[in-house]
Amino acid sequence: MIKMNFKLEVIAFNIESCQLAQQSGAHRIELCDNPGEGGTTPSIGMIKAARKKVDIELFPIIRHRGGDFLYSDDEFEIMKEDILQCKNLGCDGVVIGLLNADGTVDKTRTSQLVNLAYPMSVTFHRAFDRANDPFKAMEDIIECGCERILTSGQQPSALKGIELISALIKKAEERIIIMPGSGLRSDNIISIAQQSGAVEFHSSARMTTDSKMNFNNPKMKEQLKTVVLDAMEVSKMATLLSGL
Repeated sequence: MIKMNFKLEVIAFNIESCQLAQQSGAHRIELCDNPGEGGTTPSIGMIKAARKKVDIELFPIIRHRGGDFLYSDDEFEIMKEDILQCKNLGCDGVVIGLLNADGTVDKTRTSQLVNLAYPMSVTFHRAFDRANDPFKAMEDIIECGCERILTSGQQPSALKGIELISALIKKAEERIIIMPGSGLRSDNIISIAQQSGAVEFHSSARMTTDSKMNFNNPKMKEQLKTVVLDAMEVSKMATLLSGL
């Protein structure tokens, strides 16, 4: 029986989570800011610090704002500059996603960003889940030169979208990696792997921690919690995948 080379990617929203990811057995970090917006481009200082702290693959997301994936010319210029900065800082890859107003992949700009990122690897993120035709979108993304697609199968979670994910993996015929993401945890990652045939997996594995402040002004009526990686959960998923 051939041993599969499974990979686990996790999201890190802060430097503590980057270190926890490496210590817990993750193979790759999607580095993000702003969890409330679904992840935006981290600062240059954050990328630089993360690159110094971890040796595993580091992929910052190139998404300077939340919302949709239809970008203006000015926004596109920002994306290009962010990619150059990631390359200069020694990142292994970047995560992008651009659509046209009709729900098709923005092939022209995506190709430009892939070429600009080289030799870094490029993942097309869950903008894919907003595309109007997933199979056409996959072919377009392959043509643009991306190495993987992060998708929940155009459903709120990968488990709900497992049928489409499996179909995409079969249709891809190893021309691109289809990486399930959204809702992956240790209690379902093996099921998702077995049902889909995927070899790479994406999880936020997040939890919140309370503030360490001794004083908290009660008049502000805020709970200052921080999103951090659940190291135990990452370790469980990595261990389960290594046993397949």
